[in-house]
Amino acid sequence: MTDVDDRGQGRLSLTALAALGVVYGDIGTSPLYAFKLSFANDNSIAATQGDILGVLSLIVWALIIVVSIKYLMFVLKADNNGEGGIIALVALLNPWAAAAGTTRHTLMILGLFGAALLFGDGTITPAISVLSAVEGLQVDNPNLDTFVIPITIAILVALFAIQSRGTAKIGALFGPVMLIWFLILGGLGLGGILKEPHVLAALSPIYGLSFVVQNGLTGVIVLGNVFLAVTGAEALYADLGHFGRRPIRAAWFFVALPALLLNYFGQGGLVLAHPGSIAHPFYELSPGWFHYPLVAVATLATIIASQAVISGVFSLTRQAMQLGQLPRVKVMHTDIGNIGQIYIPSVNWLLMVATVALVLGFRSSANLGAAYGLAVAADMVITTFLAFFVARRFGWNPVLVGLLALAFLVVDVTFLLANAFKFLEGGWYPVLVAFVIFMTMSIWRLGLADLKTKTSENRQPLSDWLVDIRRERPKTVPGTAVFLTAFPELSPVALRLIMTHMPVIHERTLFVTIRIQDVPRVAAAGRIELDELDPGIWRVIVSYGFMQTPDIPLALKLCRVVGLEIDPDDLTYFTGLEEILSERTGSWARQLRIAMFTQLWRNAQRMSDTYDLPPDRTVVIGQQIRL
Repeated sequence: MTDVDDRGQGRLSLTALAALGVVYGDIGTSPLYAFKLSFANDNSIAATQGDILGVLSLIVWALIIVVSIKYLMFVLKADNNGEGGIIALVALLNPWAAAAGTTRHTLMILGLFGAALLFGDGTITPAISVLSAVEGLQVDNPNLDTFVIPITIAILVALFAIQSRGTAKIGALFGPVMLIWFLILGGLGLGGILKEPHVLAALSPIYGLSFVVQNGLTGVIVLGNVFLAVTGAEALYADLGHFGRRPIRAAWFFVALPALLLNYFGQGGLVLAHPGSIAHPFYELSPGWFHYPLVAVATLATIIASQAVISGVFSLTRQAMQLGQLPRVKVMHTDIGNIGQIYIPSVNWLLMVATVALVLGFRSSANLGAAYGLAVAADMVITTFLAFFVARRFGWNPVLVGLLALAFLVVDVTFLLANAFKFLEGGWYPVLVAFVIFMTMSIWRLGLADLKTKTSENRQPLSDWLVDIRRERPKTVPGTAVFLTAFPELSPVALRLIMTHMPVIHERTLFVTIRIQDVPRVAAAGRIELDELDPGIWRVIVSYGFMQTPDIPLALKLCRVVGLEIDPDDLTYFTGLEEILSERTGSWARQLRIAMFTQLWRNAQRMSDTYDLPPDRTVVIGQQIRL
């Protein structure tokens, strides 16, 4: 092998190690609770040999079909310029301008609901992961039971408190720590298998099918707990842009999957040999001297899993804001060298409150297991639907795509129905969170459409304004004026108000429009479109991807590349500040929607802050708009 190949292989190994820490944190901590919950609640089954082999078989084939085949072999191919995740998948269908009632519009709504479901997962994953790890304290000493909840809450509060510092530095430890974790999983599991090698018979899918058939409705309900073994699979797709297909696949097939299979088989072998260990099969795999160190390592692994989910919620929130689906909130960059490292204070503290409330409300990982799974299962169904239409759009064989989608849907819908039985026991929680987020998206999107219609009524076409100033040039003042406008063909509201009350024009005037493209990122070389409308008057279109944060002052410096030299110290920014007033007309539903949109609008981040405009060079001109 050549030196070049060695270097390439080395880069692949390092990236796969990093992916192991970020991508597989959630699914890698599932052995803490997934197997035992099938035998540890009211809907459980007896820990007989047949049932143990049946549950293990279902877990094994869920990992193979859902993770290895569906996500790693097929869904990862549906990338949006290298990026993944449900928002990127929706953007591939270019649905934002689709008319209501069309297929593309319906798919957009479906995808946005899928995104909303992930917000519920963002609170449950830290709660159940950390709680299940800390519960290991009570295995050897039941008297420590009273300390489980306080310790869990302390860890979670500390985790959310350090989010503002970013994860760039500690993120470098994620891969090595998770590698150690997976090695421990495999080693402990191997010991359990040696206690009862017959457990490997569960590799046959016959045991899983027989289990479901023989147990009937109870078997279907248990599938809801089996599904916990694959929660976190969405992270494979969402983190595609950070690592790429090959490292994600390598980390799974060479490390994560073998370790998970060994551990699940080990838990099954242990329970077959010692049925009394079913209450805590994961920790019972450990020798006594290693018990408390294992609790510590497990807790660290669950913190890493939680961190990955929290960062994913931050990224999802920013993408939704960029596409106009959520109100603008403050976004902070925690690492200047990595645009993906962001922190959103309001989202962080809401997540913390919700996560701590879950721990206090459900009080055990067994109880939280009822809340976990329904949202993820629904999201997987939505992902299959969207991936099918994306594949059709990109010219895949329709018969092959249809058969694959149908096969995946059979599995996905089965898991969804199994989790639906847990609705009253806690499954209602992620559905409620998703409903609140989705309604917020809908209210914001419809409110913006109403606002656009209302403001467009009183705006003069820019071409007419140019005719007017050519006919009678207003007084010219020194400097460069920058007017931000969402509609490049219409004159900005701020300009209209200036021309009405104090008609002047600057030596140079720039009309700047921000466009968020249906791609993750737009290269700096293609960011600026420049059009000289009249001497000294320019229209500037600045394009960004939905994973980028607009920075207008920085973008305007790029104008020199396309022939317009701009002095940043000579700029004055003009933005509008609309105050929304409700007209109290129409149906009660519309009045309620407008009232809620008004509150969202008042609390959204101002445009000057969103686009990082310098406060000492920004003029905000307000107006009242009745909706």
